[in-house]
Amino acid sequence: MPTDCISYQNSGYFTPLMNDYLNQKSNIRSLYNRFPSLENFEEQLQEKKNNFNEGIRASLVSVLHEQYQNTTVSDLTKQNIEALKVNNTFTITTGHQLNLFSGPLYFLYKIISTINLTKELKETYPASNFVPIYWMATEDHDFDEINYFNFKGKKFQWNVESSGPVGRLATEGLDHFFEIYAQELGSTTNATALKKLFEEAYLQHDNLANATRHLANALFGEYGLVILDADHTDLKKHFVPYLKEELLQQTAYKKVTEAIQQLSDYNIQVNPREINLFYIEDHLRERIVFENDTYKVNNTSIEFKKAEILDLVESHPEKFSPNVIMRPLYQEVILPNLCYIGGGGEIAYWLELKSFFEAVNVSFPILLVRNSVLLVTQKQAHRADKLDLTWEDLFSKQSILENNLTQKLSAFPIDLTAQKQQLQKQFEHLFEIASHTDKSFTGAVKAQEVKQLKGLENLEKRLLKAQKRKLHDQLKRATDLQNELFANKSLQERQANFSEFYVEEGINLIPKLMAELKPLEQKFNILIL
Repeated sequence: MPTDCISYQNSGYFTPLMNDYLNQKSNIRSLYNRFPSLENFEEQLQEKKNNFNEGIRASLVSVLHEQYQNTTVSDLTKQNIEALKVNNTFTITTGHQLNLFSGPLYFLYKIISTINLTKELKETYPASNFVPIYWMATEDHDFDEINYFNFKGKKFQWNVESSGPVGRLATEGLDHFFEIYAQELGSTTNATALKKLFEEAYLQHDNLANATRHLANALFGEYGLVILDADHTDLKKHFVPYLKEELLQQTAYKKVTEAIQQLSDYNIQVNPREINLFYIEDHLRERIVFENDTYKVNNTSIEFKKAEILDLVESHPEKFSPNVIMRPLYQEVILPNLCYIGGGGEIAYWLELKSFFEAVNVSFPILLVRNSVLLVTQKQAHRADKLDLTWEDLFSKQSILENNLTQKLSAFPIDLTAQKQQLQKQFEHLFEIASHTDKSFTGAVKAQEVKQLKGLENLEKRLLKAQKRKLHDQLKRATDLQNELFANKSLQERQANFSEFYVEEGINLIPKLMAELKPLEQKFNILIL
């Protein structure tokens, strides 16, 4: 096929806001700090160096040592953790929910984008160190979003009651789930490796945070990935001033609301609360609201007066959990971070936050749209070649694919544009004659022109429909292929789990992706396996 990538903008799967961001449209320029390019990292690096609280590094490294104490750590990950102690080390961060067995494929692409960017930056700025961070969203409570994955069109779901932060959720009871999934995997060498990976991650670890750390480390530890669970008292101590600011001043609400007004031409990704914090315990994560001079924990009887909640922030900051608006700030406060890598939806809500960051004097990171990939087998690529399909054809809506292919395969032109133009020229002559007679005649000529043009358009549609019937077999082969690659008319990376491809590719899958993905090129890669 003629190309192995397509621009994000031409893929048809990115929102107008993301397309405008990627095209660096001037109307949203004030909503981000610097656009992602190797050159722009030089100023970003210096800005972060000047603004980061170096005293946080010791806490960060100590927490990481604690969290990795029961994990087999690669030499490169050890080296990266130790490097975080020094002030010429910076991070590149991606975040993701604790989806069961990693969830959809783009989990891999996020992390690979992050690792590969640190490599590029090290080559360009050798005097500094760059550490890839996977920020586990352990404090989320939306269990229904993460308790399943899809394998070869089948949904495998973990049905268990959950409340509170998902990272603390016990993994007991996954044995039966594993038995069902293992049967589906089969008994090949690669299937056996997947079973072992799942078993070690989820059946040998006590909670979802530890299970996910093991999984991500097993897949990416050799590349130096550092996995962070920020649900920790020692890290939240450094966030205390910002927690107090949020409780007392509601700066986030004011600033993000202003930013949203600049985005009025787009769909808004998230809206701020007056207080963008949750109160958390092991089985509880509920919003904090301010009513009648009292801070209340929603859906509970827990409440605090101003002095009481400020005392609690000081003594137990771990009881406060940032929501989607405050979490990015927490990340940038505790990490020497230069860039956040995320999907289009994530970048969309980050674009609401820059003025908030400025108001609380925290550097705003570079925002990079993660790599996207379509994995294609050799057989599928051969079928596309045989049908003379381009990747643009396969990414298009199915009705457009059918129309374009029908026109391409027809032995004669289906487009009657030439006939319409010829008809319009004939009517131009009639209009000239009409201009010299009664005005009512001009109206009659116009009505006849509209009628005949509409007749040609109807003939064109009927001709297209007739050709589709004639070319039914070829069109079905094309749409069948498209349906394989874009199940449920959605991107493969949002539907399939990595295990579907690992069964075939085994240990070669991740190295192939690592070799292909270039995070700063901002292209939708098509990888033929």
